[in-house]
Amino acid sequence: MSDPTRLGSNIPTIAEILEALLFATDEPLPLRQVIEIFDALEDSQRPRKVNEEAILRSITELNAAYETTGRAFRIVKVAGGYQFATLPVFALWLGRMIKERSKRKLSQSALESLAVIAYKQPVTKPELEAIRGVNADYVVHSLLERNLITIVGRAATPGRPLLYGTTKEFLKHFGLNDLSELPKPREIDELMAEAEFEVEKRMLAELEAKQTEREEEPAAKPQIVVSEDGRLHEVDGLHPGADENRTPEE
Repeated sequence: MSDPTRLGSNIPTIAEILEALLFATDEPLPLRQVIEIFDALEDSQRPRKVNEEAILRSITELNAAYETTGRAFRIVKVAGGYQFATLPVFALWLGRMIKERSKRKLSQSALESLAVIAYKQPVTKPELEAIRGVNADYVVHSLLERNLITIVGRAATPGRPLLYGTTKEFLKHFGLNDLSELPKPREIDELMAEAEFEVEKRMLAELEAKQTEREEEPAAKPQIVVSEDGRLHEVDGLHPGADENRTPEE
């Protein structure tokens, strides 16, 4: 029997599309947003009868399939949307993995993104990407895993993107009592200027030391050598192959 939600052999079912969407998203996906994604397509590009009831039924079917095949995850409702989540029985192993990850040092990209969030919070991922000029999906996910940032709400803009802010773990990680202890932009500029001055001063000192060494090197005394034709020549240092103990023939 053919699937009533499938339109043509090349169009996936609602369940298949939903599974792909949930697999790719890095945040809970509301039903309304799922429907908007389907509605944005032409009738020839999407399954029939796409509504909340059909989507919820597909979620139930997917979870039943995951249970039957012994999968370690399910589709769960969280923060007003749906996303994949592992089962509680795997918490021990996941906890060990996250603990190992937390030992890793923050990358330059993560530090830059964390600085933007700390100073601009609450901030959305699109705003973060606009400031840094690069995709922030992986970095935001990494900072969330390390509990350095958290979701603090949704912006009152189209699409209602998530807002991110720093956590108490962020303060603990950087030894701060509260956000007021973050360096002011003026202080950061002064620190950067001091760092550049120190580098320039060190480079100048190294150049002066090298110049002094060259000036203190004893000049080579001119040597008197005798050429093959018997003539005397004054040269800087010994002539290649000349005998330094040889004296001019009288």
